[in-house]
Amino acid sequence: MPPAASVGPSIVGETAAVCTSILWTACAVLFAAAGKRIGALSVNAYRIVMAVVLLGLAHLVVFRTVIPPANSGQWFYMGLSGTIGLAVGDFGYLGALVLIGPRRGVLLMSMAPIFSSVAGYLVLGEVLATWNLVGMGLVLSGVCVVILDENVHASEVSPTRRHKVYGVLCGLAGSMGQGIGLVVSKYGMIAAGGAGAAPLNPLSATLTRTVVAAGFVWLIVAVSGRLRRVLGARRDLQAVLRTFGGAASGPFLGVWLSMVAVTHTVAGVAATLMSLMPLFVIPVLWLVYRQRTSLRGMLGAAITVVGVAILFLV
Repeated sequence: MPPAASVGPSIVGETAAVCTSILWTACAVLFAAAGKRIGALSVNAYRIVMAVVLLGLAHLVVFRTVIPPANSGQWFYMGLSGTIGLAVGDFGYLGALVLIGPRRGVLLMSMAPIFSSVAGYLVLGEVLATWNLVGMGLVLSGVCVVILDENVHASEVSPTRRHKVYGVLCGLAGSMGQGIGLVVSKYGMIAAGGAGAAPLNPLSATLTRTVVAAGFVWLIVAVSGRLRRVLGARRDLQAVLRTFGGAASGPFLGVWLSMVAVTHTVAGVAATLMSLMPLFVIPVLWLVYRQRTSLRGMLGAAITVVGVAILFLV
């Protein structure tokens, strides 16, 4: 087992995690708009390919090669991370959104930091200090208050009992996939190279895990018999452009920054700061849809800000 990671303050990692959450908020808005036109499966398939192209170009500019300098062990663990987090995790998340709605789906996905913390302790030996746990608890509590604001989500349709069961299972699978995938990616970057091997840099790590995830996603598309329908979705130019915008802000820049975050801070703290989408979506809803947040939603946002401040200051 690798030595325990420091739980001291790391402004670089924590700032990267917050920026990741902001980018993922923009990504969610763009993907939701595209998904209404061509469906979630098509969006998921196209966005992962677009992310591979963008990451490959960035890798070429930075390192003068599109092939990440990873050995077999790093390829294995980064590929495993991409399959667990970017493929299985995102499929579960999208399934939960469809079956039980965004409020309940995002609430279940907010459990990802719990799985990251447990996996970080078991795999990496990361032990969270008391104030880290307090800050994480406040962040997750504030996120839950925002998500459960009935005034904002009053128009959400109640799912059937069967959809609730499948939706909860999808949401749990998604949160486990994203939480555990984050820890596996950190292990792949810093420990899988073997004795004397250089750690894998965040951009190479992101490209490696995204390439494998893309192969897995398109395999699912082909096996499910929906390849023709997904390929036909490219004719919707507006949906493709929105998907590209989401891919640039999410799987490209967002996931890249998430690798920076997990490199420089504890996985559980990084996952917590990356779960701030319900907070950042408040101004988006007001600016785009003129949808105001109630006092309860604002209280949840305030609790979240206090938790984030604790994680940055301890």
